[in-house]
Amino acid sequence: MPLAGVFDTETGPKGGATFCWHATARLFDAAGAEVSRKAAYAPILPDRPAGAALAAALAGQGRGFRIGGTGALEAGFGQIETLTGGSLGAARRVLRSQASWCASFAVNAHLFEIGPGVRIAVPGRLSHSLALYAALEGLHLGAEVHVLDGLRPDRMAAGLAARGIDVIYATPVHLAQMLAAGVRWPDLRLVVAGGAKLEPGVRAALAAAAPGAAVREFYGAAEASFITLSQPGDAPETVGRPYPGVDLRLCDAQGAEVPLGAVGDVWVRGPYLFERYAGADPGSARWRDGWLSVGEIGTLTQAGLVLRGRAGRMVTIAGQNVFPEEIERFAASLPGVARIAVLAEPEGLRGHVLWAVVQGDPGQEAAILGALRARLGPMLMPRRLVWREDWPVLASGKPDLARLAAEGRARAWR
Repeated sequence: MPLAGVFDTETGPKGGATFCWHATARLFDAAGAEVSRKAAYAPILPDRPAGAALAAALAGQGRGFRIGGTGALEAGFGQIETLTGGSLGAARRVLRSQASWCASFAVNAHLFEIGPGVRIAVPGRLSHSLALYAALEGLHLGAEVHVLDGLRPDRMAAGLAARGIDVIYATPVHLAQMLAAGVRWPDLRLVVAGGAKLEPGVRAALAAAAPGAAVREFYGAAEASFITLSQPGDAPETVGRPYPGVDLRLCDAQGAEVPLGAVGDVWVRGPYLFERYAGADPGSARWRDGWLSVGEIGTLTQAGLVLRGRAGRMVTIAGQNVFPEEIERFAASLPGVARIAVLAEPEGLRGHVLWAVVQGDPGQEAAILGALRARLGPMLMPRRLVWREDWPVLASGKPDLARLAAEGRARAWR
């Protein structure tokens, strides 16, 4: 269904082709101070302080910019560079048109009722595309945007309550960290969650802390923006159905579309896709006849899209394709597991052997290993658990898998 902009020419854009600061929009920094619109444009900006970065970027009035990252800017007028999450390696620079995000701003104004007077919280760093998207969308649509990056999670949680936040865009890790503070958010009406699957424990904690909030989980990528969006009542194993304007299909290695229920590569087409990678890195995304794949593998069912994992993390064990993300989702539901990262080591006989880094209750280790054995069998289950109290994350809010592996490997295989 076509969606029109909700603002007239006197108060703001009707879904224009470049970012702007809507007449009614207000921006607040982590300390709660309002950020002035008066700023000097700069093409490349540090992501802290976040408020100053946003003001300087929007001062360009459509000129290209990038927040974070290294290398010469390649974005021209009407373009923007963002960064990938970097969970499988160094973050890549993504070049896209500003219009590709403005198109979804107009959709979300309708879907999420974002506009003047709505208070939006952004806990992530602006060098992550989800956080940057959320902040720019709110300012473009006339909302009151609160960038919270730099605060401790417990202070972010208190800030949500004290500032009467209506909407939050966040990763599951950011949500879990804030929910651990035990603060209630009575004014929160909407949680837009992306970057990873939202686990049952986080959902339950959200329901307790913000009983009036709807949770809309989405699957997307820096290269593709929104791909799917969940609806209330969707099956918890899915990440929803195609976002408005998106075409979705799953294909085999030869490019042939697979039937409903079969496993295949996720391909997407629509108005929100990036143009290319910036810099010398060729990137990992693939194009085919106007369709884009970022290397995600899944199954399309009557209930929606079920993701199995990234091709870059898939390993082979005794001839079976194994997705660490599937094991992580199961393990995260077990008592004693707050967070888990399943990692692989090469092994001559079987191809790979799995181990895991875990945050939670080490006293539950025997029960956790027993549940993994019962679910996966002795061949596929992680052989060792390495416990740690902290949980390193990237700017995107995703687990820092490289650091977890490097710091845990010596303990796992000593």
